Amino acid sequence: MGRIEGKVAIVTGAAQGIGAVYARALAAEGAKVVIADILDGSALAGEIGDAARSIETDISDIGAIRAMTDFAVREFGTVDILVNNAAIFASLTPKPFLQIGADEFDRMLQVNVRGQFQCIQTVAPIMMEKKAGKIVNIASGVVHVGPPMMPHYTASKGAVWVMTKSLARELAEHNVQINSLCPGFVLSDQIIANPDKWGRFMEMAPQARLIKRDQQPEDLVGALIFLASSDSDFMTGQSITIDGGTTLR
Repeated sequence: MGRIEGKVAIVTGAAQGIGAVYARALAAEGAKVVIADILDGSALAGEIGDAARSIETDISDIGAIRAMTDFAVREFGTVDILVNNAAIFASLTPKPFLQIGADEFDRMLQVNVRGQFQCIQTVAPIMMEKKAGKIVNIASGVVHVGPPMMPHYTASKGAVWVMTKSLARELAEHNVQINSLCPGFVLSDQIIANPDKWGRFMEMAPQARLIKRDQQPEDLVGALIFLASSDSDFMTGQSITIDGGTTLR
């Protein structure tokens, strides 16, 4: 406790899976957490207690993003931390690139890139005004690997990775740090529930790692708290890859 105690964090895509692990971890460190998800996050908010609120938010809708930000300020007074986690991944179906239509490609970019960008556009002015803030963009280890069968997802996370670097140059003068977290292939609840789609990846991922085990959502918590806390005050525009040694950089 202490590093982010009393800070207010918005975590998008936090009603379940990895996002829920992020929300619990931030709350355990003493933060007040807004669970923003297209799904109902009230059960998780109830589990966390008085330090959490939930709001249904579709990050492809700028109106919903503005409502999310206004809600956080109304409930907790400000926003200190934004964890840009919401994205399309577990629900996609890996397929050859020739089978990916324009609408599917555009939807991926609309949520994974534009959604994150507009969350930053909406939340960052609060941080800029008070000259303090932490933004953690969830990118992906795929930016270093380029796996087949999901080029639209890889493109979207590559955009997030590079966008983080560009935004760091604009936000630095306002004492707002923005970094990206790049997870490897994580056994989230949604992945485990869909072995027909992800079974091949579940078998291959540990074999490609130096640390020969499945990656769990909890493996990301330490890096997330570091990037959200004062411990990373002299770090911006960077990425941290947590993948068990799949990539060495």
